[in-house]
Amino acid sequence: MTEHRIETPLTRLVGVRHPLVQTGMGWVAGPRLVSAAAEAGALGILASATMTTGQLRAAIREVASRTRAPFGVNLRADAADAGERVRILVEEGVRVASFALAPSRELIARLKDAGVVVIPSVGARRHAEKVAAWGADAVVVQGGEGGGHTGSVATSVLLPQVVDAVDIPVIAAGGFFDGRGLVAALAYGAAGIAMGTRFLLTSDSTVPPAVQARYLAAAVGDITVTTKVDGMPHRMLRSELVETLERSGRTAALLHALRRAAAFRKLSGMSWAQMVRDGLAMKHGRDLTWSQVLLAANTPVLLRASMVEGRTDLGVMASGQVAGVIEDLPSCAELVERIMSEAHTTLAGLPGSSS
Repeated sequence: MTEHRIETPLTRLVGVRHPLVQTGMGWVAGPRLVSAAAEAGALGILASATMTTGQLRAAIREVASRTRAPFGVNLRADAADAGERVRILVEEGVRVASFALAPSRELIARLKDAGVVVIPSVGARRHAEKVAAWGADAVVVQGGEGGGHTGSVATSVLLPQVVDAVDIPVIAAGGFFDGRGLVAALAYGAAGIAMGTRFLLTSDSTVPPAVQARYLAAAVGDITVTTKVDGMPHRMLRSELVETLERSGRTAALLHALRRAAAFRKLSGMSWAQMVRDGLAMKHGRDLTWSQVLLAANTPVLLRASMVEGRTDLGVMASGQVAGVIEDLPSCAELVERIMSEAHTTLAGLPGSSS
């Protein structure tokens, strides 16, 4: 079978075969999915925010034992041990460091000095300009269609703004799942696309089959943006928890949060005082209710309940809008081959194409 390739500044920068990125989803992007994505020719990104430093080192080594292809690790720039995690990446020879929040100028410099490619994710033009000025090698730009914490500006509006504003490779995220989307992003000037939900819904994903079935059964209208969980806009599948919180007033929401926090406390081993402290630390000046404070402290456990334990009644299911149009569970290899084949067919079918 002929492998269809499209060389872009992204493929040249990180050494992957295809301009595709599998994003670092907490509890989802573990060694199995990341190595499968990397082997398929995409840039696999390991999610480290839910790992201890020891688990992170072990996970990096497991990915490296499964593939010789380049891969990356997603870090929390605001983590207290971010410096230690950067040291682990450097020592283990990780090719790429990605960030959900903009890393500091100093952190970017430290990684670049060690030869690590730095790719932050942003949701606004000004943030892209900032990290580009600080030395980031590329930037992922997520529009409002993306899963998890998201903004309100559509990718088709945000992407060209950022492409015009910075002179580093721009990777488009939010609303991508096929080869037509890749061609559209390239036409806007992007160097590739990043996908989370599409890689979550593969046979290489470790998400429980019953949870994947919930995603596959979802229509576009079953995917919503709510601030009721942790006070920030969060795109996810409608679920028992989300519906309850959306319907509840402050008192009822607090009672529901307390019940769930008690269950999460057993899973996480956190004390009540620690949960409140962590929740308050996540306020970042926002006006959160006490129910949101409790749930904000446990957002990683809310995700774990669904993505690991399969407890959709206790957890949340972050999701891009594309879940409403995805209908199958290919392997990462099959998915990447399909996307690249579709991209070449789409390019050949464009008016004026000489192919």
